[in-house]
Amino acid sequence: MAKNVAEIIVDTLVRAGVKRIYGIPGDSIDPLVDAIRKNKEIEYIQVRHEEGAAFAASVESKLTGNVTACMGTSGPGSIHLLNGLYDAKMDHAPVVALTGQIESDMLGHDYFQEVNLVKLFDDVAVFNQMVVNPKNAGYLIWRAIYEAKTKRGVAHLNLPVDILRMEGEEYEGTFEVNVSYSVNVDPAVKLINESNNPVIMIGGGARGSAELLNEFAEKIGSPIIYALNGKGVLSDYNEKVMGGIGILGTKPSVEALNKADLLILLGTSFPYVNFLPKDVKVIQVDTNPVNISKRVKVDVPLVTTVEDFLKSIIGKVKEKEEKFYVKMKDSKEKWFNELKKVEEDNSTPIKPQKVAAKLSEIFTEGIVIVDTGNVTMWGARHFKASGKQRFVFSSWLGSMGIGVPGAVGASFVTDKVLALVGDGGFAMTMMELITAKKYSRPIKVVIFNNSKLGMIKFEQEVMGYPEWGVDLYNPDFSKLAESIGIESVRVEDPKDLDEGLKKLKESKGPFVMDVVVDPNERPMPPKLTFTQAKNYILSIFREKLESVE
Repeated sequence: MAKNVAEIIVDTLVRAGVKRIYGIPGDSIDPLVDAIRKNKEIEYIQVRHEEGAAFAASVESKLTGNVTACMGTSGPGSIHLLNGLYDAKMDHAPVVALTGQIESDMLGHDYFQEVNLVKLFDDVAVFNQMVVNPKNAGYLIWRAIYEAKTKRGVAHLNLPVDILRMEGEEYEGTFEVNVSYSVNVDPAVKLINESNNPVIMIGGGARGSAELLNEFAEKIGSPIIYALNGKGVLSDYNEKVMGGIGILGTKPSVEALNKADLLILLGTSFPYVNFLPKDVKVIQVDTNPVNISKRVKVDVPLVTTVEDFLKSIIGKVKEKEEKFYVKMKDSKEKWFNELKKVEEDNSTPIKPQKVAAKLSEIFTEGIVIVDTGNVTMWGARHFKASGKQRFVFSSWLGSMGIGVPGAVGASFVTDKVLALVGDGGFAMTMMELITAKKYSRPIKVVIFNNSKLGMIKFEQEVMGYPEWGVDLYNPDFSKLAESIGIESVRVEDPKDLDEGLKKLKESKGPFVMDVVVDPNERPMPPKLTFTQAKNYILSIFREKLESVE
């Protein structure tokens, strides 16, 4: 029996391994929705805003590495997808976006909801086409999936509603991508053997290589620091792990970099180069040759996976008798003790650092979604990674609002999902709690509620402006959750925090914990030299500051 274009699109998504599609129905995609209804091998997840659909698809893709899908109807429905799709683009998550369009014979008539979506999506997509001929539909959906997969980005197909109803032709292209990376690691071996204080810096490209990474670092005696996407690859309690870098970083990481004579970049393209050491030799490992030397001058460039690099080099480098990471032991212990002081502070309002630290004690495995804002600092620095969690951020776009819809997407990967959100980011996409309830997704959402846009308040202070326009009028978020049918608790006193965390841990379904935290806690960077602090602030705010206290 002949299939229409909508059915061919859905069948091809299924053949490519796509498990679900996030979105909201609309007249221009009704044929697509009906094709999903009839196909028992793909699940439709009805979100409450298309931005949430794109965020959920982005996070699911980041976690699995697989192609995911979202959809929006003509005009505003598809426009709403863009923010979440930019998150996917910038974090290299393969997502297929399907957008509705008015009847093809009405294009160019200034018709109701007529938007040039191909032009609009041109910047966000690695592949961007309108289906104008039903005979080409099978090829174009295959191509969209393949391009998203191979280029690690967003592929967009715009679908006029009349074309969706027409009989189309399937295309039997392969989705298999086999890439072999083989490199000569001897130049890297030479630099490592000659160094006294090598430092390894990891990013998201190091995920899945924890054991090899630990073995390599042990052999060459290197401390390990991480960019944001590298958090959780190894436990923060691992003696070699010094922590993060930048404003989200740690003092021992800064100290290790200042003493380094060799920097080994593994799967990271960290942008804030003012935090990286100058005049040291650099080895960079990345699967994308475009990233090599993008940030710093590289002496040994290696286009390969972190795993393949580690497998190739471990047996060739010499074991160092004096371990640099051992020399950093006191620095790390002092830093942990410094953090512990504020994490154990029982003053009111509750310290956000305390909330993050306590959460890391009870949520020791699973997926942790961290929203954007001050909460990123509390999650990155004070939520201690056990090595059994996977952390997800809007790392490169830095979008507020990823927390709740991202947790929904993550919940289809595992039942153990925790979202750390600020009150500002939560309010942007909190309607996706309804999605969580509707589909019985057991996400745990912790709101760091300070009634402020806290990061903006901090930025205003650094720039020398008065605090203005950052106050938030918040409802009782716990009651809002209860109105949806979600179990919740509001915590305002430190003595009630443990009981609230107990309820969160024991809950079987979705749960919201609204914690009132101190609005005056600033996301201060670790101790820096005068020059580093000045250069960092210059790089963020692009302002010339005469002095930095």
